Amino acid sequence: MYARDDAEAYRVLDRWEGGVGWQAFPEEGGQRTSHAVRGPDGGVWLVDPLDAPGVDDCYADLGEVAGVAVLADYHARDAAVFAERHGVPVTVPTGLDRVADRLDVPTERATHSLAGFELRRLNPLRAWRETVAYREADGTLYVPDFFAGGPYTVGSERLSMRVFSRLFPPRETFADLDPERILLGHGAGVFEDADAALEDAIDGARRRFPRALLTNGPMELKAMVDALR
Repeated sequence: MYARDDAEAYRVLDRWEGGVGWQAFPEEGGQRTSHAVRGPDGGVWLVDPLDAPGVDDCYADLGEVAGVAVLADYHARDAAVFAERHGVPVTVPTGLDRVADRLDVPTERATHSLAGFELRRLNPLRAWRETVAYREADGTLYVPDFFAGGPYTVGSERLSMRVFSRLFPPRETFADLDPERILLGHGAGVFEDADAALEDAIDGARRRFPRALLTNGPMELKAMVDALR
């Protein structure tokens, strides 16, 4: 599910005026996606990044790198590599202690906001910890793990929820959000009618649980095991 060798190339997956997303291992089952997002002061933040040859070129036109952020307990990825390359610390939201312990570079903590994003803690079924980031100014929502795209979706949905989270979808976390775009830590983002895609994912979660369990259950179990390696 997750490639452990060095990447040989990368694929640009998401691109909009204020940022870009890429996959260092586009063929892997886990579909890990990284992002570079321009902050309100013009600096660029690298979010849950994975390294690949020449990847700096894909976000060079956005501005100077101001920081690296890790927003999920299992997303240390190559954050330390990028932090050392650009001479910046890694910022980790409060509560993500697992990933902070695995970074051997200087770290800073963020509590409520980061680069213009409001931070919201999410602990689905206590299986993992992550932080959802939403910037109302441009309608950008980033979800590291809880939602995914690509092979994880069921039926006509554009955002897939982890299988057992579908039984108790965290409506309160997303209820007041009105995203223009949704960026994901796994798979391609949603750039058209993002608010409708979010509403559909929440409202249809329980209804699609049986099908999701059948089609995604084995794949998610393998992903969980591989993430612990």
